[in-house]
This record gives sequence, structure tokens and C-alpha cells, in this order.
Amino acid sequence: MKEYYGGIEAGGTKFVCVIANGPDDILTEERFPTTNPAQTIQNTILFFQRAIEKYNIRLISLGVGSFGPIDLHDSSNSFGFITTTPKKGWKNTDLIHPIKKSLMIPIAFDTDVNVAAIGEGKWGAAQNLNNFLYFTIGTGIGGGAIIDGKPLHGLIHPEMGHIRLSQDNSLDSYYGKCPFHPNCFEGLASGPAIEERWGRPAELLEEDHPAWDLESDYIAQALSNFICTFSPMKIILGGGVMQKKFLFPMINKKVQEYLNNYVQSEIILSRISDYIVPPGLGNQAGMLGAIALAQTI
Repeated sequence: MKEYYGGIEAGGTKFVCVIANGPDDILTEERFPTTNPAQTIQNTILFFQRAIEKYNIRLISLGVGSFGPIDLHDSSNSFGFITTTPKKGWKNTDLIHPIKKSLMIPIAFDTDVNVAAIGEGKWGAAQNLNNFLYFTIGTGIGGGAIIDGKPLHGLIHPEMGHIRLSQDNSLDSYYGKCPFHPNCFEGLASGPAIEERWGRPAELLEEDHPAWDLESDYIAQALSNFICTFSPMKIILGGGVMQKKFLFPMINKKVQEYLNNYVQSEIILSRISDYIVPPGLGNQAGMLGAIALAQTI
């Protein structure tokens, strides 16, 4: 009986479930919409139960990367819960315990962006780096930090999508999509913010649309702040919005302008396209990161 690891990329729009040992040994995967908690968690459990029976395999452990905020403190009564999420119907949802009770295997749990960062560090664009940042810019905005080779945790976990940005109301009077903060990174630059501001989803906006100059400016503001805070060796930008590859040179130029030669690093001054990069694992960063996380326990 062959042994595998399980992974769950629990996103606000979709769940991705996978059984694999790495990028070159993916047994099976399934994607389904994130509906209500009961249905979504049940679909997740059924995926693994059916795959175990169909392929006659043993699951060693399971890694879960979830949208948040989440409770990562194993001594807490709400460990494994999605807590104060703005996603309707998911506030205070116990994600981990129903899955663990059904599958009876060890589970490692972290934020979706920390998990994607773990995958990028093991198999993707951040191999051999001990300090780097990974961002998802899509339905929401989140950032994962790997510091000294480990995902950063603290009071809860980093919420990099909710830092305040400078908004010029003469150029952008949009209130912001985030229900908690009117002008945070997620509220101004996420996919839903783009759609609400301009009346069309990001994927339908042409390359010369004024949305992109504004979007690249907000992303560059945030990255400049994080460069000064964490001094990462690389920044990886994933998520649906960053499928617009023309954003990268726009962001790079603005980051250099905001930093204004203050950070005297050759890669930022002369090779910034090697510093701010797309995920090496593409849209598999989250699910393969979940496998990498499972392999840590």
C-alpha cells in the first residue's frame, strides 16, 4: 500500500483538495466552490475518503492552508477555527476538528498564504531562501512571511492585507471593500474592490484601463512598506489579479520610486524583476504548500 500526504487549500472562493508526495507525484486533486461550511467540509471529507478507497492508499498526514483570520494556538478553545472572517456564513467555523474526526490522521494547520509560501520555499521561486514574503492578491489579499525558514506567527498571524494605504481622494474616492477598514490594502486593491470600483471584474478590464495604474500603485505602496519592515530576500505575488502579468513591471517601477534609493540593495536597484516575481508553482502553490506542510509533522 503506497503512502501519500493530503493537502487542502481552503480558499474563500474555492477549496482545492489534493493527494500527493510533491509536484512530480500528484495522485489526484479536486476543486469545488466554497459554499456554506457544512457542505464544503463534507465535500472535503468525502474527497479523501473516496480517494483512499479508490486508490488503496494510506494517508500519512494532512496539511491545511485556510483563509482567515484563523486560530493557530493549539491551547485555545477555538484552535482550528476560522474566526472573524468577512466571508458570509463562515465566521467562527470549526474547520479542522470535523475533518480530523472523520479521517483520523494528524493535521497541520496554517494560513493559506503561509502555506503557499512554504510550498514556494520547498519547490518554487524561493528555494534556498530563509526570509521571503508571499502574497495572494485576488478575492482577498493576504501575506505569508517566512522568517529564518519558518512561517511567522505571533499574537495571531500576520494580516498584511489590512495595513492602511495612502489614498488620494482626488484620484480615487472609492470607500473600500473591506467591512472593517475603509482604506486597507485588501479593501482598495482586491479583486472585489476592482470590480466594485470600475463596474467590471478585473479579468474583463483591458490592459490600458486606468484601473491598473491605480492597482499597481496600491500594491507598490504596500510592498515598499513590507520591504522596509521585513527586508525580505524575495517577494512572490500570486492570486487571480496577478494573472495580469503586465502589472509586474508597473509595480516594480513604482516600488523603486517609493523606496527612492533608500534600500541600497543591488537586486532592488538594478534587478527588481528578479526580486518581485510570480509563484514558481503557479496556481499550484497553495495545494502543494499544503502537501509540504503535511510533511512537517
